[in-house]
Amino acid sequence: MGDVEGTVHGHRDGHGFISRADGEPDLYLSPQEMRAVLHHDKVKARIVRYDRKGRAEGRVTEIVERKKTPIIGRLLSESGIWLVAPEDKRYGQDILVPKNAIAGATAGQVVAIELTEPPSMYSQPVGRVTEVLGEIDDPGMEIEIAVRKYEVPHRFSPATLAQAAGLPDKVRAADCKNRIDLTDVALVTIDGEDARDFDDAVYCEPAFIYTKSAKGTGKSKTPDGWRLIVAIADVSHYVKPGDPIDNDAYERATSVYFPRRVIPMLPEKLSNGLCSLNPNQNRLAMVCDMLITADGEVSAYQFFPAVICSHARFTYTEVAAILANTRGPEAQRRKDRVDDLLNLHDVYRTLLKERSKRGAVDFETTETQIVSDDNGRIEKIIPRTRNEAHKLIEEAMLAANVCAADFIAVNKHPSLYRVHEGPTPEKKTLLQNYLRALGLGLSVSDNPKPAEFQAIAAATKDRPDAMQIHTMLLRSMQQAIYTGTNSGHFGLAYEAYTHFTSPIRRYPDLLVHRVIKALLMQKRYSLSKAMVDAAPKARLSTKSPKAKKPGSDVRLSPEDEIWDVAGAHCSANERRADEASRDVEAWLKCRYMREHLGEEYGGAVSSVTSFGLFVQLDGLYVEGLVHITELGGEYYQFDEVRQELRGQRSGVKYGVGARVRVQVSRVDLDSRKIDFRLVHENQTEAPLGNRSKRDRSIQRDGSAVFELAAVKVADRAVKAAKRKVAAPKGHAARAAKTPTRKGPPKAAKRR
Repeated sequence: MGDVEGTVHGHRDGHGFISRADGEPDLYLSPQEMRAVLHHDKVKARIVRYDRKGRAEGRVTEIVERKKTPIIGRLLSESGIWLVAPEDKRYGQDILVPKNAIAGATAGQVVAIELTEPPSMYSQPVGRVTEVLGEIDDPGMEIEIAVRKYEVPHRFSPATLAQAAGLPDKVRAADCKNRIDLTDVALVTIDGEDARDFDDAVYCEPAFIYTKSAKGTGKSKTPDGWRLIVAIADVSHYVKPGDPIDNDAYERATSVYFPRRVIPMLPEKLSNGLCSLNPNQNRLAMVCDMLITADGEVSAYQFFPAVICSHARFTYTEVAAILANTRGPEAQRRKDRVDDLLNLHDVYRTLLKERSKRGAVDFETTETQIVSDDNGRIEKIIPRTRNEAHKLIEEAMLAANVCAADFIAVNKHPSLYRVHEGPTPEKKTLLQNYLRALGLGLSVSDNPKPAEFQAIAAATKDRPDAMQIHTMLLRSMQQAIYTGTNSGHFGLAYEAYTHFTSPIRRYPDLLVHRVIKALLMQKRYSLSKAMVDAAPKARLSTKSPKAKKPGSDVRLSPEDEIWDVAGAHCSANERRADEASRDVEAWLKCRYMREHLGEEYGGAVSSVTSFGLFVQLDGLYVEGLVHITELGGEYYQFDEVRQELRGQRSGVKYGVGARVRVQVSRVDLDSRKIDFRLVHENQTEAPLGNRSKRDRSIQRDGSAVFELAAVKVADRAVKAAKRKVAAPKGHAARAAKTPTRKGPPKAAKRR
């Protein structure tokens, strides 16, 4: 077998994988092989063996291309030797820095480093400092680290800035040609209190059907449905294919949201100015004008370019208050718009009935918002509850997105779809076994439909273990992606779905606008191959869903392949933005909990693994690990089917949703880890007491010493078994890392 080419992806535990360019399953790389390569290097490798499950292990034969972007880390000095410990633990190796290459940085500072000598099997990499970011505790440092760590583009090119500066400050008369004038329609925006860009506006009015009677033609007294207008900022009018702004927007693919800061996809003059539907200002828009029946079905729709003027800027909180009390102070301040809001609420309830009828999955989840002080430190973490206003806008946007997907599909034009496929066979089997073990009398079929998931969620919502059941349902589903092949949206139960409603912050929406405009002019829109070729190839690993299926004879046309590559690029950058945002939030939470070491909190188990429990603290929404060795003096076995840990002697069980009391025992800012110690359990289960009592019992009872030793031996056996599963049989032994720092041994790692 010949060599295969791909990109190296390191793992924080020392081993790695090669993501193959041909789309075949990844190759495992042993820790020894990883010594000569770094995360994101492009390599050629040869398959040397397979494990019992048929997974391949590789050996690197050639370095095709070394990673060139700077690596971010902390500069350390140990015994006169300077080195940088990368923030991204997937690199696995510290980087040596000559004394004359530290660029004036001091020990402990965060720096960007460029490699001057690559790693080898027998030597560490060497580099030089190219940028000093500052002290680790500087305000906003966590964001500066994240944007570089995840390679998020955060500076616009000079050409983009020059083009943005040349844009007009307001809509000109020439821009309004060949557009429908909707400035007299009372469209309004509804967003969060902290929103700065407004890319969608809505309006609704009753729709009456005119009928013939003996007295002539008239309209019915009660509405037969609703006319719903969704107006979206027309970014495509200002951002043309091949322009510098367009090139930068495609490279970013999405805006990235951090606490107190946004890395926008478009320059501020567009995102917060010309393309933001600010109140009482004329703006260009693409409009989806829909007729919704009394049953919640879209009976007709049309798309057209328009000029609009937002008549008001509402917040979700304000709209929810008006809908709850139409005579309250909020309603009195906005009395001219109350009837319009009630119409929007009526069409929302109609659409909601149709959503339930088609069986779309709808889980209630809690999102959180970090409230920071002027120095960027967490003051509090509050839940973001979805009120009626959130759901109202969500249903209106879903309706417009479905119409956009249908319009493109009917006209058979290539485009990007938002695809969400059902569970993989492995996840489906795991879910079926889990539901069977619970004895619910409910399960999913071999060819599951969204309605089956929704039925289980509805039937179990009042159970004590509802959180655990709903978590398992969510985890069984695949991740939604952008692709040129329409495979439907499983979770929303749509045959075709795309994103049309946020072109300010999502590049796929901008592409959809261009496709719709081309169809309206009876033309075709083609992606530039040069633009696609410019995308980082390391990120283009998501394939067409149909092309991935075993035995599929789907052969994509060259044009469809280009759309699929663009979809993979946008999907990868969406995940990159999510990872960067989560990293910043984890860093902030670690710094916050560092000030609460030793304090006790109540919480609920959010996830169960073979090595312990992840617990989310009540009121703080901070998650940490209770390692299996902290659960008591006995051996705990992980039940994968039931997703719980069970004590072999006592029978004590821990599953998702179990109530526990924990103490904050350790916080590791570098690895973004928080460790808890179990100090109290729900009294409905056998109490184990806190650590100090257990330690005292060990001193009094010699048998407890033996039992605790057995726990440690068993825990090592579990870890050894996990390593054996993670690495194919016969892989090379893990190479010992060159010691670079002194200190206490690290706590058990999360997997």
